Amino acid sequence: MKFEGRIIAKGTAEGEVLYTAEGISFFGGVDPDTGIVAESGHPLEGICITGKILVFPQGKGSTVGSYALYRMKKQGTAPLALINKDCETIVAVGAIISEIPCIDKIDIEQLKDAKTAKVNADEGTIEVE
Repeated sequence: MKFEGRIIAKGTAEGEVLYTAEGISFFGGVDPDTGIVAESGHPLEGICITGKILVFPQGKGSTVGSYALYRMKKQGTAPLALINKDCETIVAVGAIISEIPCIDKIDIEQLKDAKTAKVNADEGTIEVE
């Protein structure tokens, strides 16, 4: 299946999809040293987002989340790409400064069971298997 969305941060990536229906805070909700979701009670708690195509509705939390995402990219613990229903400012800034491909305006529910995805944020497209 192929989806078209809005380009937030350009780039391309291909990899395993990791889906959650809940928002993610990159400041406090994810351990930047390991890439493991640390937020208590989050559906992805204890799961590593490093090297994944991370699909989530939107970010949440502090504006420091942008810099936490940047730190993750520099440390090699960041996701390969971000796919959102509605990308808010924190995630958008984090993706742009970190050069992590990011697309939004996607019906993420349709990606719930996807195994892998090819993200082309230069064109605003996502292909899933």
